[in-house]
Amino acid sequence: MIDQATTTAPATVTGGPSARVAVLRAEFTLYRRDLSNIISIVFPPVLLVVLGLVPMFREVNEDLDGLRVIDLYVPVVVLISLITAALQIFPPILTSYRELGILRRMSTTPVRPSTLLSTQMWLNGVMALLSAVLCLIAGRVVYDVAFPREVAGYVLALLLAAAASLAMGALVAALAKTAKHATGIGTAVYFPALFCTGLWIPVRSMPDALANIVEFTPFGAAASALDQAAAGDWPAWSHLIVLTVWAVVTSAAAVRWFRWE
Repeated sequence: MIDQATTTAPATVTGGPSARVAVLRAEFTLYRRDLSNIISIVFPPVLLVVLGLVPMFREVNEDLDGLRVIDLYVPVVVLISLITAALQIFPPILTSYRELGILRRMSTTPVRPSTLLSTQMWLNGVMALLSAVLCLIAGRVVYDVAFPREVAGYVLALLLAAAASLAMGALVAALAKTAKHATGIGTAVYFPALFCTGLWIPVRSMPDALANIVEFTPFGAAASALDQAAAGDWPAWSHLIVLTVWAVVTSAAAVRWFRWE
């Protein structure tokens, strides 16, 4: 991440829309050169394929309303795409920019540090959504998992989940003093987030008390909302509200505590 941050500074040459395009091009070039970023995109769909290799995951389960376990795991790996980009990739990059003084130097150029921040959020968001789409395609092609029946509700829940995830990543970057700290904090949040998605225990299979608690987290609410939309129902407004509140509150906290230097 340090090398990436160091080589970003030359992109700060001109102002206006051309500067934003230059920053986007530079950041995208650096993003695709980092093998770990590419792995993070392909990891969730590969994980889905690997999970489907377990024979019992491909068997219809009457306790799951006639679904297979692999059907329930598609929304989970979709969320893993968002969480990985937001908590494992985004915070260390942004924190390293501050740590190396790149944001401070950018403040003296026509390109504002906020341009770099918005570019990073947009880039990581797009790549995470690309990974999510690959998960849906992999599930359909490899294991004949149906595409979401309630498309509009699914897209809305997915976008809200992406907003909440990126806001959480921005908060991690705001609280961390160094890129190493950002990685540590992001990892500490990452695994509880995976649990809330239902990676180890599907949310619908959790005891009621635990499921109610998990659904107050952004990832538990997102998992339930995506599950409902996949089945053809509009996501419960309670889940969409939870996602919205987390996105707004976490964004406000990130703005409140974030420092450019």
